[in-house]
Amino acid sequence: MSAVPPPPAAPSPRLRLEAVDLARGLALLAMFVFHFAYDLSYFGLIETDVPAEPGWRWFARLIAGSFLTLVGVSLVLATRDGLNRPAFLKRLAMVTSAAALVTIATFFAMPRSFIFFGILHHVALGSVLALPFLRLPVVAVAGAAIIAFALPFLVAHPLLDEPWLAWLGFSRAPIVTADFVPVFPWFGCVLSGMVLARLALPRLAGSRLAAWRPASLPARIITWGGRHSLLVYLVHQPVFIGALMLALQLNPPQPMSEERGFMLSCQRSCGTGPLGTDTCERLCACTVDSLKRESLWRETLTDTLDPTQRERVSALAKACLRPEAPR
Repeated sequence: MSAVPPPPAAPSPRLRLEAVDLARGLALLAMFVFHFAYDLSYFGLIETDVPAEPGWRWFARLIAGSFLTLVGVSLVLATRDGLNRPAFLKRLAMVTSAAALVTIATFFAMPRSFIFFGILHHVALGSVLALPFLRLPVVAVAGAAIIAFALPFLVAHPLLDEPWLAWLGFSRAPIVTADFVPVFPWFGCVLSGMVLARLALPRLAGSRLAAWRPASLPARIITWGGRHSLLVYLVHQPVFIGALMLALQLNPPQPMSEERGFMLSCQRSCGTGPLGTDTCERLCACTVDSLKRESLWRETLTDTLDPTQRERVSALAKACLRPEAPR
């Protein structure tokens, strides 16, 4: 009597590439540096106007680009054995809910510059938009990434300047928001991450990088943060802001003039968009002059504008964008 053959062994689960978690954790540390400096600037605790300063703006863009590139890398890694729909949808629901929470919280905390399409919004939408590219050849994905980076410089139409289409990334109008990561050109970073992962994966099998595990305590902490990046992202700013507000209670700063405060707020909001520092300074100074000339300055400061006045303020700001706008 022949022996019954043993059942086939279950396939071994894919090992997690902890080097990717480390990279994400390092990006979080860079984000901590930027957000803490941003908060110090926002509360007037340092002289540097972080959102408007070119070096800090490029630092913020580098951080956002690294996160989105890692989104593309992670998507390829997570779908090596096919798309796990329940896990993907669960993650997508978590990121989408977190993005909605950020929008709601900032709408009440800073209604003039609330975040309507920031990094989490892009991560959620970009993860969905990237799915069809998983089946395309690497060359096609790389070509799509180049197109995504180039589109904002090639596409322009007055309709795309409408506020409800600003999230696409084609608007030439000033955008007032605390964090802005539109679909284009930033989706190019997600696609670039997919290209990088698909080129590197065949070479990673059996490599030291694939087998790397954090040994030191700092490396373990950073890797843990990278693995739980969504939680860390949601928690870090309330902690920073709470600590700074407590410090301000213990040691109140000298009061800032109304005009200086408005100018800083205007330049910070303007600096998150496509306009340069000099253009933002000119725009904000022109806007202040126009508001005073039209007797809308006090209502703007106290946020008591009626709908007609709000339309007028918006028109004045757009008029100030013209090179010949009066000062």
